[in-house]
Amino acid sequence: MAAVLRAERVWVETFTGLRMAQFSGLLRVVRERGGNGTLRGRPWSLPLAERVLMVAVYYRTNLTMRQLGPLFGVSSSRVCRVIQRLGPLLAREPVSRPADAPERIWIVDGTLIPVRDRGVAASSRNYRFFVNVQVVVDADTRLVIAAARPVPGTMAVAHAWCASGLSEHCQGVTVLGDGAYLNCGMAVPHRKRPGRALLKGEEDDNAEHRRVRARVEHVIGRMKSYKILRDCRQRGDGLHHAVQAVAHMHNLALAS
Repeated sequence: MAAVLRAERVWVETFTGLRMAQFSGLLRVVRERGGNGTLRGRPWSLPLAERVLMVAVYYRTNLTMRQLGPLFGVSSSRVCRVIQRLGPLLAREPVSRPADAPERIWIVDGTLIPVRDRGVAASSRNYRFFVNVQVVVDADTRLVIAAARPVPGTMAVAHAWCASGLSEHCQGVTVLGDGAYLNCGMAVPHRKRPGRALLKGEEDDNAEHRRVRARVEHVIGRMKSYKILRDCRQRGDGLHHAVQAVAHMHNLALAS
């Protein structure tokens, strides 16, 4: 079976959003994490670069294993093993807390992702199963600072934030959130009170708050160009690894 996709510039830039130099950096990270080793059995038939590209194509297109197999000249079972092996290794590297963190502005927002695994999701009014993933973004660089593990999509936003454990990572940093994060220790818009309109200064503050906070929505929209985040068929930690890997590739694309 002849392979169609190879780790060449045109396919790398199409399916990862990275230039070849950035893809080489991603490849180096995966290699350092042990991606080139074998757990047992025969060695991999594909080089590491093409296996990393395979995972990126899977995240980008959300094709099935049976559809991906002919593109890389391997069986669908081999595709499954590659994704299970390399998916966690592509996950976003932990972003170290910068020394000037108290002077920076981070933005948080949650996004709903449809999943097939009912063990980690909850049914919504349209009978689809969703999870909620909390994402923290730097307002200036648009880099993803952290992405939490998914929680059931019916969980209230404030509860999802508390369950994410990200609040400890954001200690001492100015964090912007929308009105759903009231009493979560972050900057939220001014609220209208019964019988009391917003003052002129409060309206201006809210307008500026919306302008800055929109950046996290742009980042999440860009991450969702990877269709795995629009309908995830992975089970267990598969979605969490996919979110972290997409965040890692997003950060690499913005790094230079």
